[in-house]
Amino acid sequence: MVSKSSSRCCCCSWFIGIIVLIAVILAIVFTIRHRANKSDDDGPPGSIDKKYAEALKTAMKFFDIQKSGKLENNKIEWRGDSGLKDGSEASLDLSKGLYDAGDHMKFGFPMAFTATVLSWSILEYGQRMDSLNQLDPAKESLKWTTDFLINAHPSPNVLYIQVGDPVTDHKCWDRPETMQRKRTLTKIDAETPGTEVAAETAAAMAAASLVFKESDPKYSSTLLKHAKQLFEFADKNRGSYSVNIPEVQSYYNSTGYGDELLWAASWLYHATEDKTYLDFVSENGEEFGNFGSPSWFSWDNKLPGTHILLSRLTFFKKGLSGSKGLQGYKETAEAVMCGLIPSSPTATESRTDGGLIWVSEWNALQHPVSSAFLATLYSDYMITSGIEKISCSDTSFKPSDLRKFARSQADYMLGKNPEKMSYLVGYGEKYPEFVHHRGASIPADANTGCKDGFKWLNSEDPNPNVAYGALVGGPFLNETFIDARNNSMQNEPSTYNSALVVGLLSSLVTTSSSLKSFI
Repeated sequence: MVSKSSSRCCCCSWFIGIIVLIAVILAIVFTIRHRANKSDDDGPPGSIDKKYAEALKTAMKFFDIQKSGKLENNKIEWRGDSGLKDGSEASLDLSKGLYDAGDHMKFGFPMAFTATVLSWSILEYGQRMDSLNQLDPAKESLKWTTDFLINAHPSPNVLYIQVGDPVTDHKCWDRPETMQRKRTLTKIDAETPGTEVAAETAAAMAAASLVFKESDPKYSSTLLKHAKQLFEFADKNRGSYSVNIPEVQSYYNSTGYGDELLWAASWLYHATEDKTYLDFVSENGEEFGNFGSPSWFSWDNKLPGTHILLSRLTFFKKGLSGSKGLQGYKETAEAVMCGLIPSSPTATESRTDGGLIWVSEWNALQHPVSSAFLATLYSDYMITSGIEKISCSDTSFKPSDLRKFARSQADYMLGKNPEKMSYLVGYGEKYPEFVHHRGASIPADANTGCKDGFKWLNSEDPNPNVAYGALVGGPFLNETFIDARNNSMQNEPSTYNSALVVGLLSSLVTTSSSLKSFI
């Protein structure tokens, strides 16, 4: 009896051991497969990616370089106060705001877009910025911009949209601190409407109101009041500013205002949860939404951003997941995403041989950076809401596929390209040294005026001042780049590009992909 019992125990031990061994093997297989599905450079959840962290810190500096007005806590040693009398022609203080690019113009249309995108980046990725001590600088730069926009809107139906005359401005090559020329003002009003500029400024104000809602409720309320007034002004006085003010066509010509109306209404709904704005996008989607036709997100075309922003409501807003009024936006957002993934059956052919999205010779990097930013947003929306895949024709893709695409565009921008050139000035070992930027090209102690400053434009020496964080225009379709100061097509930075690149880098700076919904 004792012998038979011992035999049974022995058999039981072997049986249990086999089960345990099988369980261990299955666990190992599962772990290997799980890791195989992750990107090679993914670290532990929430870990900092040093490459993108350093790039983000660099990119944030360009906002300080572009600031006009009486500078506070100036961090750029070669910059000083400038544009202090801007707006005086209309008894307004328009001294703040951001210079547009390598010149000293303040264009309200792209500046408002800069504020909208920077607000969106802060709202979605503020915690990631904060982990690198970049949240406060981002909010400071945003407020510097929205302070200008508030002052540029002195009454409900009046908005000043431009400071300076670009023809006069471009005849000078000087530092902003030494400008002596007259700073003319351009405005829109009920008699001379500019729906796209008013609506974009409304979007900027509404988005920024969410950023400051907790930290500065009074300022947030002021922004929201202006946003509502500007949207009403834009909607009730429809007309393109490019048509009504033909002079703007040479610089920031608008292709239409329907996208800005939808964009502004979308942000106002996020800021207020007032169903009136949701009804507006639902009722006007067929006319302005261009459903089923993916396009490129830019300072002029807000439709892809609107499609993604309204899709976020279907992911996070209880009761709107099956909204018929939002269906067209959601479907087109997915079409945009499917067009970006290289292996998708509907992938766009607008790429360089190295894989960079390439749409335009001028400011070529705007479209890949903006596309990558939208891709990370959508990827994170999917992960946060537990959506595992999107369908592109007959092929399914995961959020990680979108994130992989976004990383490829960011890496190309930061130096993984045939030129081995970082197009983000100040980042990496090789970056443009002859950036088309007046302030960066002239020594801070130089005593030059409007005309004699052109010797610095024509100088064969690298810029004496590094325009840290400037994202230059980028490569040609054949992936070549000419680092020349006269090459404004490829080598001029813009402030709105910086907002997009800050958003993209903030989304990639940690391996965590879960968002906290702000509505």
